[in-house]
Amino acid sequence: MFKKIAFLAALSTVATGALAAGPDLTPLTSVVDFGTVITAVLAIAGLLAGVYVAIKGAKIVIGMVRGA
Repeated sequence: MFKKIAFLAALSTVATGALAAGPDLTPLTSVVDFGTVITAVLAIAGLLAGVYVAIKGAKIVIGMVRGA
């Protein structure tokens, strides 16, 4: 039982040390330009926000008309 605990402790210590730094992906990420992707995502989010505001406004107006 003690051997299993010692083995698992040693294994977790080795795995933690080996994975702490992580892989170096700078050659892959430095080539990609995320500026256009971020702009597109923000534009789509803005359009969706506009649609949701329009729907909410239409519901409020319809509720006011029905209540009158």
